[in-house]
Amino acid sequence: MKKALIIGAGPAGISASLYLARAGGIEVNVISHGKSALEKAELIENYFGFAEPISGRELLANARTGAQRLGVKFVDSEITDLQITADMKFSALTSSLSEETYDTVLIATGTSRKSPNIKGLKTFEGKGVSYCAVCDAFFYRNKPTAVIGCGNYAVHEASILSGTSSSVYLLTDGQPLTTDIPDGLTICNKKIKEIFGSNNVEAVIFEDDSKIDISGVFIAIGTAGSTDLARKTGVPVADNKIITDENRATAVPGLYAAGDCIGGLLQVSKSVADGAIAAMSMIKFLKKQ
Repeated sequence: MKKALIIGAGPAGISASLYLARAGGIEVNVISHGKSALEKAELIENYFGFAEPISGRELLANARTGAQRLGVKFVDSEITDLQITADMKFSALTSSLSEETYDTVLIATGTSRKSPNIKGLKTFEGKGVSYCAVCDAFFYRNKPTAVIGCGNYAVHEASILSGTSSSVYLLTDGQPLTTDIPDGLTICNKKIKEIFGSNNVEAVIFEDDSKIDISGVFIAIGTAGSTDLARKTGVPVADNKIITDENRATAVPGLYAAGDCIGGLLQVSKSVADGAIAAMSMIKFLKKQ
């Protein structure tokens, strides 16, 4: 039996799961962490088929129940890493350190989170500021690095850097830690004032004017967003959106994206359509394997 992973349990993800489940011969797993943006909608009255307004929470609950009836498995967990295996499958690692391999993957996690508002961050993107440890750890071999974040995703990125960097700091930017910290990881809870450097990152300066000398700063706020996961597999992104073709396929065979994370009209109806289109493409892909 083929295995399909859907990352995100919003309209696009659940819509795709329905088509995949009904195709037969496909194990469909939907992994999500936290609430969908749809749950924040108090009333929706511009969606096809409803005579009366419906809350986003109720609409999403109905959709999930329908998918579960078809055999879709929902998992409340956080994807911290997504990699392509040697045989062109997809290896997904969760916050519980559970790792599974899938034949095809759909990223449907909504719009990516915003970067922290720290002076110098945008200036040094590509010059010491990175969003993917797997992608860029090589460039900071035997150099001091830091990860900005306070959760599972940040700890995962720091663990990757620890294998190549001379030292790794976890900078919470004044936020409380939300996960257990492994031994050997240096924590700094101070509020960050600035990422400083001339041509490249040289230091992180804190609000109390203390500083640490750093060559690379990795951003890992909250959970891994859509573009974070895309970058890990080499998928092109632009303007915080994943680039896909008309079939919602990315540049990596077997990897698809749908919903708000690919841009366009940020409406439930568009996301549902995206999910359906992506699922049909995924089914065709699996049949060719």
